[in-house]
Amino acid sequence: VQLQASGGGSVLAGASLRLSCAASGRTLGLYAIGWFRQPPGKEREFVAAITLRAGATKYADSVKGRFTISRDGAKNMVDLQMNSLKAEDTAIYYCAADRTASPYGSSSSSREYYYWGQGTQVTVSS
Repeated sequence: VQLQASGGGSVLAGASLRLSCAASGRTLGLYAIGWFRQPPGKEREFVAAITLRAGATKYADSVKGRFTISRDGAKNMVDLQMNSLKAEDTAIYYCAADRTASPYGSSSSSREYYYWGQGTQVTVSS
């Protein structure tokens, strides 16, 4: 499975960006795709995730109400719409895929995600 993240950029606080994650290869059987980010000098953190079949979503508290994750099953793509961006959203954003189904939905732990994309930079200036 290969994941390609795109859509990053540099914007002013309050602006919007839309990130996309395109999955290719052996995508049949993937359970969920998540977005994680790594701010400068900090640990990688969970942002949002979505189960590919049911479309169940999960968000970090820091982005609830501002970010929306969605999927296009036919295109094997997952988007992250980011509105009302803040300086603290500045980070490298990674998409990742998980094959392990869970009755609890998608995971917020990076350890559960086996496949990772290359990352895309998001810079928000205040």
